Amino acid sequence: MKVGLFVPCYVDQFYPQAGIATLELLEKLGVEVEFPERQTCCGQPMANSGFSHLTGDCDELFTESFAGYDYVVAPSGSCVLHLKEHLHSKKNPSAAEDLRGRIYELVEFLTDILQIKSLKARFPHKVGVHQSCHGLRGLHLSQMSELVAPGFSKPEYLLNFVEGIELISLNRKDECCGFGGTFCVAEEAVSSKMGKDRVSDHVQNGAEYITGADLSCLMHMEGILKRQKSGVKVLHIAEILNAGE
Repeated sequence: MKVGLFVPCYVDQFYPQAGIATLELLEKLGVEVEFPERQTCCGQPMANSGFSHLTGDCDELFTESFAGYDYVVAPSGSCVLHLKEHLHSKKNPSAAEDLRGRIYELVEFLTDILQIKSLKARFPHKVGVHQSCHGLRGLHLSQMSELVAPGFSKPEYLLNFVEGIELISLNRKDECCGFGGTFCVAEEAVSSKMGKDRVSDHVQNGAEYITGADLSCLMHMEGILKRQKSGVKVLHIAEILNAGE
């Protein structure tokens, strides 16, 4: 199995440690990983802002960079969902269509493809899990609480393998944090209030760390935590799953 590691642009620029943790974790699990150096943005910011006609070059470069891999894995649910649903290529449409079915967010790759049954990791802290909207409602990483159906959470399944961790209970476990990509710019006040509510739920229930599969949401909440001078920190789930043995 050969995996192409896709590191979204905001992860590369602001949270490279999450990309490194993803690489190290996959390699620990025996996966052959390569990082195509020509990769760049997946095009999601333009598409979400109504300019999907400008994402063509991003689509072509992504298809060229990753078409030769068995799977593509990324530490970002929102970018993965965008690619799964919107990746196209005029030069090689069949390659792009095929690639859309082989792109996975890290958590779903670990649970659905590698079918992890154990992990060697240790993180002795109280952790709140943020269920990002793209992962929850798009990739179905967890069950939506409004549905009358058996509950499940792929992130929590993996985190429960981590020695010493304590996953806290939240009052509203799958509420949106308010980031929403360009929504946080277009509707700054609403986005900020939603973020403060989401952070408050974690803080009130004793979280030392907030984790999740989308660093865009974690970045939004981290900004609020810092402005509040809170000691609560955010970490991508890969960093916890890769924490010291």
